Order: sequence, then structure tokens, then C-alpha cells
Amino acid sequence: MRERLVGAKRQQVKIRPGLQFLFLPFAFCLFTFAAFPQRVAVLAPDKTDASREFASNLQNALNEIQKVSVQDSSLAIAAFNATAPEDPYNMTKEQSKAIGAAIGCEYFILVRSATFRRSSSTRPEYYEASAVAFVVSSRTGHLVQWTPLRSEAAKADRAEKILAASITPFARKLAAGLPDITKMEMTEPPLTDMEEASDNASPAAKNFHAPVPYRRIKPQYTTEAYLHDVAATVDIVIDLNAAGEILRTEIVRWAGYGLDESAEKAVRSMNWRPAERNGKPLPMRFLVRYNFKKIEKQEDN
Repeated sequence: MRERLVGAKRQQVKIRPGLQFLFLPFAFCLFTFAAFPQRVAVLAPDKTDASREFASNLQNALNEIQKVSVQDSSLAIAAFNATAPEDPYNMTKEQSKAIGAAIGCEYFILVRSATFRRSSSTRPEYYEASAVAFVVSSRTGHLVQWTPLRSEAAKADRAEKILAASITPFARKLAAGLPDITKMEMTEPPLTDMEEASDNASPAAKNFHAPVPYRRIKPQYTTEAYLHDVAATVDIVIDLNAAGEILRTEIVRWAGYGLDESAEKAVRSMNWRPAERNGKPLPMRFLVRYNFKKIEKQEDN
């Protein structure tokens, strides 16, 4: 999930000839980062045989691509294990940045893979081999991409072979997209100064009212999350102006499976009453947390 700016207008900026040279180092830096192979690490935090095999195959496929430089797996695993949080598939951006710094890479890919026996009222029993790849930026700590891969067959080994055949095309597509993600991250504007929530016991909390939605909307628990039995927390930071308009959102604890997008959609679908101090509206940056959990559908008696 990436940061977004709302309502920004393009403006033409005239640069004096003498200042043009000041932009050359910055442009050269962007070109260098976009053209230089991105350092990538591939990991299987759940340590299952299926995830480890998928991670190994993905690493081998990425090793054949010149646009990326794959980190040594044993060193990457050791660095990851030294800093890994309790739930590596549901991290805050600070945890993600710490892991990326420990490994020494621009991106790390977390893999989760398994084979399930499925049943359906419309078809015979079958097997589903699935994998989810979480691509995390070490620069920002954001989950920049999550990709579900799955295959179905009458036999488990056949489904797994089909899934394995999809790894190389996925690796190529992933590698091709990393330079654009890098350029986008490096050109994101800095955060604007904005008041943030203070402790209730502090003097700043006196005569203060936090932002609240006029009508709360519950984010949807996605089909992908349901299929993988996901329980996760999504934290989203909101920049709200004095008129109650959302200027920016940022996912600061990600979950994947479409839950980040679901949380953002819910936040942006609500009308907000801005923060107030002494009866005067004021812009504010604040955090909203959503806890997602699978609820089994109840059958009618």
C-alpha cells in the first residue's frame, strides 16, 4: 500500500538557468537506483516444506534475471530470524524497515505456500496448490505488492507441478516492476507538518476533540483472506484537514490478501468531522486500526 495525495494540482515551475545544475545530482541518483540491480531476499517465515520449496524455486528464477541481485539465502535467513516479529506476515512498517536493514536489501519477499484438499457441490473433490508472495520495501517498510498464485488438479502432486511452473513468469514480472516502484518511492513528497494525537493526560488534550466519522463503515473481509483463514490487523494513518477532507492515507501495518485496500476503501467512504480544539477545527494526523478475523458462515437449520 502506498501513500497517496488527494486533490493535488500540477503546477508548472520555472527554474532559473543557474539552478538547473542543482537538479542534476538528484536526477542522476534516480537514474542510478532505477538502473542498478535491486538487491532482493526471498524468505519463508512459516518454515513449512511447501513454503521453503517455493521460496527456493523463486530465488533460482530471480537469479536468472539481470535486473535483480538475490541475497545469499543463509545470510538473509539468519538476519531475518534475528529481528523477525511474532507475525511476519502482518508487520508494521518500522518492523519491515528494521528487517530490510538487517538483511541489507532493497526488497524482501515473504512466501507462504500450502496444498489444500477442496470439496465442492458442483465438482468432484480436488486439490489446490497455492502460494502468496509479499513484496516488502526496505526503504519505506510498505507492502508494495502481494500476489496470490494457485493451481487446481485432481491430484495433489499435479496441482503442485502446475504451481511450480508459474514461478518463472511471476519472477520475471516481479523483477520488471521493481525499478518503477523504486523511482516512485524516491520521488514521493515529504510529509507535511501536522498535529498528531496527544496523550489524554497532557495539557494539549484539554478542550480537544479527536476526528470522528459521521457514519462508521466496516471494511470487508475479503475472499482471499477467507480462503487462507487470515486473522490480521491493519493500521492506517490518515491526514485530515480542517474541513474534514482526507489529504493522505498510509498503511503503517500491512496484511495483504486485499485487507489493506479494504481498510482504505472504508476510511475514504466515510465522511469525517475534523478535530477541534476550543471549538475551532484543525488539521490532524491520526491512526485507525482494523482487526480482521474469519467468521464461519452459519448454515440454516
